[in-house]
Amino acid sequence: MATTIQVSRDLLETLQKRKLYNKESYEEVIWDLVEDSMELSEETKRDIEKARAEIKAGKFYTHEQVKKRLGLKV
Repeated sequence: MATTIQVSRDLLETLQKRKLYNKESYEEVIWDLVEDSMELSEETKRDIEKARAEIKAGKFYTHEQVKKRLGLKV
C-alpha cells in the first residue's frame, strides 16, 4: 500500500542531495538510510571475519591478476 508523507523543505533538500542518480526515488533514498542504520546479521559478521582472514593470509587475487587470467588488457 502506497502512501504519501509530508516533509519540510529542509528535509526535501537534504533527501535530494542524497540521491545517487537523478531518477532515484525518495523511497530508495530513505531505504538506503534505513539500511545504513540496521545492524549486520551474525552470518554477515562471520562472513566479514572470514574474508578478512583470507585477505590477511594472502588468499585473494588483484584486479590486474584477474584481468590477466581472463585475457583482458592490463
